[in-house]
Amino acid sequence: MNTLILGIGNPILSDDGVGIKIAQKLEEQKPGLDVEQTNEAAIALLDLITGYDKLIIIDSIKTKQGKPGKLYKLKLEDFRPNLDFSSSHGMDIATAFEVGQGLGCSMPQCVSIYAVEIKDNSTLSEQCTEEVAENIPFMVKQIIDEEKL
Repeated sequence: MNTLILGIGNPILSDDGVGIKIAQKLEEQKPGLDVEQTNEAAIALLDLITGYDKLIIIDSIKTKQGKPGKLYKLKLEDFRPNLDFSSSHGMDIATAFEVGQGLGCSMPQCVSIYAVEIKDNSTLSEQCTEEVAENIPFMVKQIIDEEKL
């Protein structure tokens, strides 16, 4: 099964880059994995993910009650497609998958989405906040264990 690890985020907006940082750590610890890093979203991801059997997405999330550094595991089914195509910027990953399938793209059949609770996604910094950074090694191990990488 060919697998893609996809780290998503903006590496110069503090915690927003955590998905990319985790993807880099996974690549260091498990050489030979296909790893991509991007700040793209939704439909722009189709070129990266087409042709893989399994996709592991790592991105940040900021909720009102969340604890920075907590890792959530989600499935594509946890997202409802939004059928309002008035803007590609507002398209979510579930909708992008439906569009890809509709276009006949060879989409991954197994998708895991890891969302890291963050504290700060607006400060210009290449460093994550302490709460998030100190949990990166644990999150990397958790992903390796859960995905059997």
